[in-house]
Amino acid sequence: MSDLHVGKAPPLLIVLPFYATGALFFLVLTVLLFLSANDLTGHFFSPHLLAIVHTAALGWATMIIFGATYELLPVLCENSLYSKRLAIFSYVFLLGGIAQLVPAFWSFSAGTRMITGGSFVFLATLCYVLNVLLTASAANKKELHQTFLITSSLWLLVTVTLGLTLAVNLRYPFMTRNHLEIMKLHAHVGLGGWFLQLITGVSIKLVPMFLVSRPKKTTLPKIAWVLQNGALALFLLDGHLLGSGDRDLVYAVISGLGIAAWLGFINDARVSRLRKRIDIPMKLTLSSFVFLAAAVLLIPVVQSSTQPKWALMYGTLLFLGWLTSLMLGQTFKTLPFIVWNDITRKQHQPAKGALLPKDLYSESILTYQHYLYYIALSSLLAGMLLGNSTIILVALAVWVMVALLYLINVCKILFQRTIITHEN
Repeated sequence: MSDLHVGKAPPLLIVLPFYATGALFFLVLTVLLFLSANDLTGHFFSPHLLAIVHTAALGWATMIIFGATYELLPVLCENSLYSKRLAIFSYVFLLGGIAQLVPAFWSFSAGTRMITGGSFVFLATLCYVLNVLLTASAANKKELHQTFLITSSLWLLVTVTLGLTLAVNLRYPFMTRNHLEIMKLHAHVGLGGWFLQLITGVSIKLVPMFLVSRPKKTTLPKIAWVLQNGALALFLLDGHLLGSGDRDLVYAVISGLGIAAWLGFINDARVSRLRKRIDIPMKLTLSSFVFLAAAVLLIPVVQSSTQPKWALMYGTLLFLGWLTSLMLGQTFKTLPFIVWNDITRKQHQPAKGALLPKDLYSESILTYQHYLYYIALSSLLAGMLLGNSTIILVALAVWVMVALLYLINVCKILFQRTIITHEN
């Protein structure tokens, strides 16, 4: 990341709380999963699973993404973040919203607590969207990855608006449409709009850079943007206006082609890379794309089967496969560099024998976390497929170990900064 405009990055106090809180929520997520092992063999619509999904989507993935975006957006746009205050407000509102929403879903107490939590998340999203739009609009050079970041933020706003509407409707029913139909729109706009758009946009910029590569198939990301957004817009309009699920598979195919175009670009970057050795963070990142492809291929099975296990496996591949693998990998690409850049800038580390980003975390802990992650995910999917509660319980225990190792390494990076700063 040394060729980026890191001087535009915001202060560490704005970014680091998101990473630290996200790491804690990842541990909370795995503990909640362990406590809800029996729910993973039943129907996907249950209070505990709703709490778990929102912990994963908001506390784990969105928390990390907000922090990473506030660091990377000024760097990628080559201008300062529009408002540091809005960034701080987004953290406070997001944390407050999660603290209200997760317990409300866990006990399924539809009322003031759930609506308050949803309102806080909505306010956090407004702060984030304003920061993204105003920072990106001030960029002198307009690039495709900026467009992806803008559209992802707008899809996030649609997602949380639908979510807040659902929360209000549970307490004060006013919608004539089936609640589960709106929930399907809410979930897929979040996954296909917010997460997919942001990850696509950031990856087409960072993956070639991390792999030291110059991919030639530069039209593929443009095709990906059109197909991904077109499919999602049609899915949302069709589902909202007509309430029909007859064409869902058609939109899934269109979106799948958009994903294939994006992954084709990523593969081109992988094949043409100069850096032949791929480190663990990049292995996890590249693995996340495989899990996403597997989830997309599972959609026809989910659509045609009445067995809830396929929907649960689909969600697991997306949240614990695609998103979690990406978070685990990119944390140790971005966070060490963010802290290292701050340390070296302030302490003027010498070039020879200087501190490197990889020196801030434990490589051995990361290695254990890496292998345990694959064991945890594969065994959990196997347990779901077989309907075996024992395998699921063992897998979830391994998940807790993965989260603990991740948290330890994140804390090591954060505390290393404090120790090195005091020593100098």
